[in-house]
Amino acid sequence: MIIDKLENQERLTYEEALQLYDLDLFTLGKFANKIRYEKFGNKTYFNINRHINPTNICKDVCQFCAYSSSRKNPNPYTMTHEEILEAVEEALKKEIKEVHIVSAHNPNTGLEWYLDVFRKIKQAYPQLHIKALTAAEIHFLSTEYNLSYEEIIQKMLECGVDSMPGGGAEIFDEKVRKKICGGKVSSQQWLDIHKLWHKAGKQSNATMLFGHIESRENRIDHMMRLRTLQDETQGFNAFIPLVYQKENNFLKVTEYPTGQEILKTFAISRIVLDNIPNLKAYWVTSSIKLALLAQEFGANDLDGTIQKESIQSAAGANSANGMPLEQFVQVIQNSGFTPVERDSVYNELKSY
Repeated sequence: MIIDKLENQERLTYEEALQLYDLDLFTLGKFANKIRYEKFGNKTYFNINRHINPTNICKDVCQFCAYSSSRKNPNPYTMTHEEILEAVEEALKKEIKEVHIVSAHNPNTGLEWYLDVFRKIKQAYPQLHIKALTAAEIHFLSTEYNLSYEEIIQKMLECGVDSMPGGGAEIFDEKVRKKICGGKVSSQQWLDIHKLWHKAGKQSNATMLFGHIESRENRIDHMMRLRTLQDETQGFNAFIPLVYQKENNFLKVTEYPTGQEILKTFAISRIVLDNIPNLKAYWVTSSIKLALLAQEFGANDLDGTIQKESIQSAAGANSANGMPLEQFVQVIQNSGFTPVERDSVYNELKSY
């Protein structure tokens, strides 16, 4: 029955989607890869980008986070606007097309501090795509300044923010959410914020943090909620299943997902999320080897060269200094795929 639906690429219900985990990895891979191949052929997308994480001082204490300054990370920092602009200028020498700005919920820096840096980047480098402020950061700023989500979004647009990253989604199940990130943006608020962003005519990404204390049921529920919103807005560019990083945080996770479980989750994401075009294997959280393997299990994107990354690397990911463009292109080619540089909203720029 379920195989018939997969053969015909029919939309699956929650119960059917959950049954996918019972299929063997190669059956799942076959169907996920077929969908990927019909959409993208042999292409694997990436962009030349620079991640900037301006501050790690955070009002919230998420149990899975190793980045924010806490007992596990007693090194608080906040970059100055000059340092941020220097980082952008330096990165431009490596032909970046996107600057990706995400950080902690710092009550000391303030809304204007963010808006001003977006303004300065846009004025100095109008060609750069600014991807900034997760729904969690928008919720934090909205609460801190007693402004509506709409008002914060309007200010972001006026200051040159082009698209929104997908962070802060973690896992939508409220019980799990309460344990791992209680006090942060709720699942419904996260969805509402992205809906408003889409309504403003802009695109965003969606993430799911998995491999910690969530269940398979929680993962499928998460995908279903995203699929429902995407039916309504068509505003999600890409879905990014983020593999939980286990070092230097407060979550006591003893059973880490196997490579097989991770690849199954990628394949299931491709099958279930039939209305979100791109599936990104963010190499920072899954390792470059597994991310390349995921390209055969439905994924068609690896994110980008990154250049510097502080959030996942604080929890043990091997990504602090990104990856040089030549190496990035080479590893994709060596895996049998065609590297295609894209912009932030998936327009193709260059094929290697």
